[in-house]
Amino acid sequence: MQRWLQQTFAALAFPPYRIMWAGILTSFLAFFMSTIVNSVVAFELTGTNRAVGLVIFAQGVAMVVFGPIGGAYADRWPKRRVVATGQGITAAIFVACAGLVASGMIAVWHLAVGGFVMGACFAFMGPARQAYIVDLVPPEHLGNAVALSQVANNASRVGGPAVAGVLLEWDLFGAAGAYSTMGVLYTISALSLVLLPRSFGRANIDTHVFSDIADGVRYVAASPLLRLLLIFFVLVMMVGFPYVTVMPGFVENQLGREAKDIGLLAGIAAAGGLVSSLLVTRYADAPSARSIYSVLGILFGITLGALALTPTYAWAVAVSAALGAANSGFQTLSNAVMLRATEPRYVGRVMSLTMMAFAGFALMGLPIGMAADAFGERATLVGMGFAVCAVAAVCWPALIRAERRVASA
Repeated sequence: MQRWLQQTFAALAFPPYRIMWAGILTSFLAFFMSTIVNSVVAFELTGTNRAVGLVIFAQGVAMVVFGPIGGAYADRWPKRRVVATGQGITAAIFVACAGLVASGMIAVWHLAVGGFVMGACFAFMGPARQAYIVDLVPPEHLGNAVALSQVANNASRVGGPAVAGVLLEWDLFGAAGAYSTMGVLYTISALSLVLLPRSFGRANIDTHVFSDIADGVRYVAASPLLRLLLIFFVLVMMVGFPYVTVMPGFVENQLGREAKDIGLLAGIAAAGGLVSSLLVTRYADAPSARSIYSVLGILFGITLGALALTPTYAWAVAVSAALGAANSGFQTLSNAVMLRATEPRYVGRVMSLTMMAFAGFALMGLPIGMAADAFGERATLVGMGFAVCAVAAVCWPALIRAERRVASA
């Protein structure tokens, strides 16, 4: 047991990383609260899945537009400052939403604009945070540190929906109180960065930022293994992870519950994800990490299909645990296996390309929401599960072949 603990939490032995990990936990808690609160508010304002999809779509557009630029600047600017600025702006957005809800003036377009600005912030914060981790831990613990950041993500996925559900049900707080709480959490996370060592940008830069972006793309294109890992992750994110778009409608139209009851499903999925991420974190620096990663991708597709076939809310709760375990384990290993295949000076730009996966997920929110309105939530979820399995079935053998070529070279 002691050995397992040491292997699983090795990176937390370094004090600066512990502080950053706590800040990641706090900010992710607010983020996963927002996924529930925004979805419920958008659905209750309009009663359609496409409204939920529109809010997610706006965030994706911003990430597509600013993602490559954010990655390039993560390799140029002081990383701590980039993360703190992005978190401060996000906190302000949540406070503004709280005021609009309290005054009765909130509309879907407000949520969409807020999602767009948040997406732009994430495009800069995500790569900068991952690149900053490289500065805080030794290289031999980098994979573990990245995987542990995903553990913080999954722990927040447990707490975020649960807290959001409680606040939405509590008349004293409601949506306005939930948005205010998210603003406070992001503020705390930003202030914690003061305790970390200063980071510095690259000195004597004589290239244009777009040249850096092109250089990063060429670097990934020249590495068959890294290129395949990125394609695998992006495709699974695009075709599988937007399932959250149809969950309010699935719960209300197919399971006969209120849309806000997705909070329990999300919390159960996150609990399964937390257990899964803790189990796979110890393998983040192991040779078997990529095979485990591929298997989890297939399991994610299978559990999506199983969720679509659940006859009752109770069955959906049970399947959600397995669904969360599969998709969270997949995410936990994704950045770890890609970072291990990346040179340090390209980390920000490579991570910005992984952010494009989240942008793709967000962009797919609108068409998937429209598909759910047209064909039903169950049929849409079945189609998404099949697509994820197909992607994993093609990419896994290709990944094995790429690994063999790298080993022989």
